[in-house]
Amino acid sequence: MEEKHHIVFICEPGQESGAAYAYSVLAESDESLLETARRAGVALDAPCGGKGTCGKCKVRVLSGSVSTNAHRAEAGISKQEFEDGWRLACVSCPQSDVKVSVPETARAYQSRIKADGQFENAAFTKLREKLKPRGQAPHGGVKLVNVDLDPPSVDNPSADRERLLQKLSETNRVTNISVYALRKLPFVLRESNFSVYCVLRQTRPDEFTVIDVFSTKEKPPVIAGLAIDIGTTTVSALLVNLSDGDILASGSTGNAQIRYGADVINRIIESSKPGGMVRLNQAITECLCHLIAALCKKASGMYAAVTEGQIYRASVTANTTMTHLFLGVNPEHLRLEPYTPAFFECGPLRSDLPLHPEADMLIAPSIGSYVGGDITAGVYSSMAFNTKDISLLIDLGTNGELVLGNNEFLISCACSAGPAFEGGGISCGMRAADGAIEACVIDANTMEPQIKVIGREGQKPIGLCGSGLIDIVGELFRAGIINAKGKISKDGERIRRDEWGTAAFIIALSNETENGKEITLDETDIDNFIRAKGAVFSAIRTMLAMLDFDLNVIENVYVAGGIGGGINIQQAIRIGMLPKLPSDKYHYIGNSSLHGAYSMLVSREAAETIQKTGATMTYIDLSTHSGYMDEFVAACFLPHTNGGLFD
Repeated sequence: MEEKHHIVFICEPGQESGAAYAYSVLAESDESLLETARRAGVALDAPCGGKGTCGKCKVRVLSGSVSTNAHRAEAGISKQEFEDGWRLACVSCPQSDVKVSVPETARAYQSRIKADGQFENAAFTKLREKLKPRGQAPHGGVKLVNVDLDPPSVDNPSADRERLLQKLSETNRVTNISVYALRKLPFVLRESNFSVYCVLRQTRPDEFTVIDVFSTKEKPPVIAGLAIDIGTTTVSALLVNLSDGDILASGSTGNAQIRYGADVINRIIESSKPGGMVRLNQAITECLCHLIAALCKKASGMYAAVTEGQIYRASVTANTTMTHLFLGVNPEHLRLEPYTPAFFECGPLRSDLPLHPEADMLIAPSIGSYVGGDITAGVYSSMAFNTKDISLLIDLGTNGELVLGNNEFLISCACSAGPAFEGGGISCGMRAADGAIEACVIDANTMEPQIKVIGREGQKPIGLCGSGLIDIVGELFRAGIINAKGKISKDGERIRRDEWGTAAFIIALSNETENGKEITLDETDIDNFIRAKGAVFSAIRTMLAMLDFDLNVIENVYVAGGIGGGINIQQAIRIGMLPKLPSDKYHYIGNSSLHGAYSMLVSREAAETIQKTGATMTYIDLSTHSGYMDEFVAACFLPHTNGGLFD
């Protein structure tokens, strides 16, 4: 039997923890530190799926010996760092007892849960105004009512259940009470002198069921709902007061599945390995449990106490693969011809998440193997389905999705943009959280950058999110620092070249950052970004060509994605990511998927509309179009091989 080694992971303190903490686990000498970390529950970022190419799982060996695959150990590690003990966890195996330091940056996708009391208020206020004229008022079929009953007596010995239902039926057609509520009912009635709060759930247009009861001796409980957007890279959620649609708290965190790969294909492959489905399902479930707890804590600090048990309704939007993995359904056939999912739609479900035991969970319907419920929800948010004008919806995520159409037709497609827009595959990339650079201007003469950072006043930068990446690449191109191929063509104090000749632009010096490390964008990062923007633009061109449409038919372009504080449209056009159209046709609408999840949550009518929209949309496979690859290759330049498209 092979000797086992004692591995200690020491996690450096981060934004969510003021002190370091450690995990201890036994490992064999042929198991990588990344695999060991996964078993121990240590969060390590590995967008490449452990192939040794992304450099994100960088750890420091404090003591002991590890063997490292030298051929794959160079990604993101300099010669000096290697001498200082830094290694890629995915290609390093223990040869003795080992003590490893895990930097906060290596687990930032999990450690930086961002929970806010206010979240895109203007966007959600606008969305709620759109719901009103459609008769889609908030409450989502769950409401709180106060009921005063006559106590039982010798003359009126009616049972508690029947007494309650009879009284409720005077104002609402209430036909049943859940077992959960029934078990509480006798005690709550007598504790509150037969005056109770009842939580009612609408089961039919004119019919309700009692799902919970509370004593009126306490303050009226908050009737909460949860809207969730499960992205491949980022998970976002809203805690909502179902009584009035107000947002109690919002938050986002990295999808913990990223340690098994940055894209859906890597995760589908992981799911087919022994125990893979369980690992992936547990990863997203644990991620959501942490996020829900953070939202309840935040809401309780600002409003009345809110617990997980007061969440009576939930809605989930996600791409097709993420929906399968969240529900524990094998997605293997999504990557095998003819690319068939196990389901497009599923009715209200009960969930393993920490919610009220009677909580309904709605899942937005998918359209195709690579266009999911996040896009049907996004279409609802943009209201593109409800106008005669032809609109284009572009969702800038790991899987770039597009929808074109109006109230007569809607077609959709997906392009493999990769995780660059959400910070993946970029050496200094991160989600749009505190410390992320979201905008930048570069002086063409001095090459000095002026940056805008997400967070409190004085927040120092940590990395670069999607909107900042678009800005910086656009500025580097405008200033002539990079050429059409994305190669750095100038030298200066802001330019560094390594021993292999790869150049990098220094965005922030070590004394300017929160963690004391330089933030740089190198030519490999720029190349990854150019492929991502090329995927988006070539998909737009191909979709229009398939319909024999000209760009001028498009009246509105809705750009979605949680990539920062808003995309700079002119920069996106400059680098050839978006087509050259009048600026007033462009509308950045943020996380449209989460907006749609919110609509499903607070309005039964909106949920029904999203179901119908999904059923009527047409999915097209770009790979079947003979000109798609030619379009993609042409778009992998700045701005394009055909510069006339952007004159």
